[in-house]
Amino acid sequence: MMQMKQRLGTLVVRSLNELLQIERSQKRMLVIGLDAAICVTSVFIAFSLRVGALDFPLGPPLIFSAVSVLLFVPVFYGTGAYSTIFRFSGSRTILQLAKAIAIYSLPLMAVFLFWGAQGTPRTIAILQPMIFFGLAATSRILARYVLMDLVASQRAIININRVLIYGAGSSGRQLLLSLRVDPSVVPVAFVDDDDRLDQQRLEGVPVYHSARLAEVIAKQDIRTVLLALPRITRRRRSQIVSELRRFHVHVQTLPNIQELMDGKVSISDLREIQIEDLLGRDPVSPNSLLLGRTIVGKSVIVTGAGGSIGSELCRQILSNGVRRLVLFDVSEFALYQIDREIADRCKEYGYPQVEVIPALGSVTDRERLRFIFEKWQPATVYHAAAYKHVPLVEANPVEAIRNNIIGTEEVAQAAEAAGVSDFILISTDKAVRPTNVMGATKRAAEQVVQSFAARNSATRYSMVRFGNVLGSSGSVVPLFRRQIENGGPVTLTHRDVTRYFMTIPEAAQLVLQAGGLARGGEVFVLEMGDAVRIADLAKAMIELSGLTIRDEHNRDGDVEIVEVGLRPGEKLYEELLIGNTPQRTKHERILMAHEAFLPWPDLSEHLEALRQVRDRDEAVRLLQCLVPEFDHRRDERSAMSA
Repeated sequence: MMQMKQRLGTLVVRSLNELLQIERSQKRMLVIGLDAAICVTSVFIAFSLRVGALDFPLGPPLIFSAVSVLLFVPVFYGTGAYSTIFRFSGSRTILQLAKAIAIYSLPLMAVFLFWGAQGTPRTIAILQPMIFFGLAATSRILARYVLMDLVASQRAIININRVLIYGAGSSGRQLLLSLRVDPSVVPVAFVDDDDRLDQQRLEGVPVYHSARLAEVIAKQDIRTVLLALPRITRRRRSQIVSELRRFHVHVQTLPNIQELMDGKVSISDLREIQIEDLLGRDPVSPNSLLLGRTIVGKSVIVTGAGGSIGSELCRQILSNGVRRLVLFDVSEFALYQIDREIADRCKEYGYPQVEVIPALGSVTDRERLRFIFEKWQPATVYHAAAYKHVPLVEANPVEAIRNNIIGTEEVAQAAEAAGVSDFILISTDKAVRPTNVMGATKRAAEQVVQSFAARNSATRYSMVRFGNVLGSSGSVVPLFRRQIENGGPVTLTHRDVTRYFMTIPEAAQLVLQAGGLARGGEVFVLEMGDAVRIADLAKAMIELSGLTIRDEHNRDGDVEIVEVGLRPGEKLYEELLIGNTPQRTKHERILMAHEAFLPWPDLSEHLEALRQVRDRDEAVRLLQCLVPEFDHRRDERSAMSA
């Protein structure tokens, strides 16, 4: 039955498309001919209604018809009735037609109503224009329906998207009602984890238990699965998504319940599956005491405030009772963006008492830092400013040293001089046994902060180290998504590359809580869950887009995955600890380590040499002296042997 509908729909669409392709002059002649037939028909209907019979002499109606046809054509042309595109006929078209008929009726009434003609009732001059208008208006409305609505519905039959909704609750029902406005999308079934709903119907659509998922997808020829499960845990969502991967269907989902607080669900709420849906990691409720210790009622500076982590820190600091928030960044555009966003949030959420100061400047500018710290008297500093893109930093080691190492020293020095209570450095897992310049500079920055912490300063210095954050600039996820949308190939640097992932909001929240745990000198490590193999991530994103992987086992697949080789300085595996003895803290996802570092007298000599360096090779050599575990070629050798 479905195939018959598709064949019929194809024939209809093809015929109408051919009609639409003819020249405009030919279309106009076709419409004039149709109107002439309608005009003559309306004359005979008028005569029939007037005499009350179908049997009457043909002479008078033929004469009236001839006069009418000769009259309406120039009138319709003159009033622009034939300038309208029938596919878009609407109220304006009908009003224009009414105007043309009114003008057309005046000479008819003058001749046949007031002057009169033998054998023609006078009232025909009134009846016929009314009937002519009704039939002509109906023809235009029908033309619009046939050329637009009918063609669209037939095209939908040809390209119909058969949809399965996973979740037969209130969100699933609202989503179903929203989908019914689109003729190209047909919800054919629900699936739900509640076995009591098996074999039931929701709004006329059958509901099946999730144990029958494979059967339903195969039997109903499902192309798309929509997850209407805003209240489930991320771990359960991950299990469902992983199960759907093997069916090669396009999977979309509704956001979580926090993003659907108004309780209304529509097609526009659907989004593509994101990597956090695959991680299976549920957020932990924050410890309000830890959040507040370094923020509530205080003046706080965030360096690198316009970056991925820095901007999220600003958002969360704003919502946790800060008194003054200083946004410090070297990029004018990034600073402008975060300043406007924070100002809008202050108005929207009611934080008029928060003083927000956008401060433009570099972390390497000692005088600018001294002025900022003296003027705004911060109690807490979150130092997030850093060059972090591995290939760019690899190509520019001298600038990376100035910004990431010397910049950290300058900010730490300014904090100590100003009597700041807490200084928290945002570090990275690439600082652990680094194989690239970026990681080496961040490990050196950690040593700078560790040395300041050991100087018995009044300032508590600590560091927070974590892996990749989702959605940051340079993230692999949006790159893969663009490549999949373009038909591939998806490019992997190496099939064995693994990474830890965490959402930006969770990372920022844990950073703030780690700052509340600090006593001085700690290296806090965020518990990142299990490492994710990037090759597996690429495969999952392809399969959840409803596509197949093209490889030696499937030459007809949709998207190919290609290895392009490790980028300069890229690591195969990321680590979070230099040693193997992390300590637990009050927070289940924050670990603590005390790691070796150079005492200040030795470190200051290295820093002075780094200040003076201008040669690229010399810069790398000095980095290796400061960070002995920095092995520039370790993962390159591992990749070659893999």
